[in-house]
Amino acid sequence: MGAWVSGPPATSAVLRGLTSAAVLLSGVVHLQLYFEGFKNTNVAIPFLINAAAGLVIGVLLLIWRHWVPLFLAAGFGAATLGAFLLSTTSGGFMGVHEQWQGVPIWSCAIAEILAIVLAVAAWFVERRPAPTKA
Repeated sequence: MGAWVSGPPATSAVLRGLTSAAVLLSGVVHLQLYFEGFKNTNVAIPFLINAAAGLVIGVLLLIWRHWVPLFLAAGFGAATLGAFLLSTTSGGFMGVHEQWQGVPIWSCAIAEILAIVLAVAAWFVERRPAPTKA
């Protein structure tokens, strides 16, 4: 039977799992939105790319203990949230004008903020120097 993991490795694993869930949620919601009406808009391809990127980054976070998936997750969250924020301006983004209404909108916004915050937190935890044994 395996031993329990504690300390920074356990914290890192939990943060990576939560970051993965946030990125995957955003990707799944974008795929759902694509099929529910965005496939005939200017953002159809970006929504599909977002769904695929969410899946790939979400899996990478769990199987590759490296800083790159954390960087990708934070960038994914920032880029996706940034595009949404642009779409809520009076001019819209790529011909789409959104409003802060509905469960998919809020789910994605919260998931993307969490992806950024959790990825940065995991990076800091993983960069902590190992404790010296006395």
